[in-house]
Amino acid sequence: MRAAILAIASFLVFQAWAQAQTHDRLAGTWKLVSVSSSTASGERNDTPFGPSPAGFLTYTQDGRMTAMISYGGRKRLSSSDSRSAPAEEQAEAFRTFVAYAGRYTLNGDKVIHHVEISSIQNWVDTDLIRSIRFEGERIVLLTPPTSVDGKIQAFELIWQRLPANSR
Repeated sequence: MRAAILAIASFLVFQAWAQAQTHDRLAGTWKLVSVSSSTASGERNDTPFGPSPAGFLTYTQDGRMTAMISYGGRKRLSSSDSRSAPAEEQAEAFRTFVAYAGRYTLNGDKVIHHVEISSIQNWVDTDLIRSIRFEGERIVLLTPPTSVDGKIQAFELIWQRLPANSR
């Protein structure tokens, strides 16, 4: 009995240590390298967010995260006062930028973003589940198939770790 309890305790300590190691690997700020999408039929799009999208993804040691993605090729508003810009320009600006933040948890090869605030209100109080793969100083996040523009697509986002104190 004592051996079984010791084995279970050792296993739990190892699980906690392994989870902490993954948190350590994930904590930091990541810069978007590329985004691609694909359909189940094999149709691939290497620029679903336009040419050269930009983005930052930050994970903290205490389990918080933020994500921001700006589509490539965004146009400037015709007015410096964003609220007085024409409705079409405001809609385009909204359509080509996404941001959200909340808590995150790791579960095996999945990272779950528990959305608390978002530029897309429908995402608030939802969980965005991403498969995660570590590749040196990069992470690859893969979304589950999602309906976008009338097509079911999965997105692959590749992020590069930014060094501490970098610009």
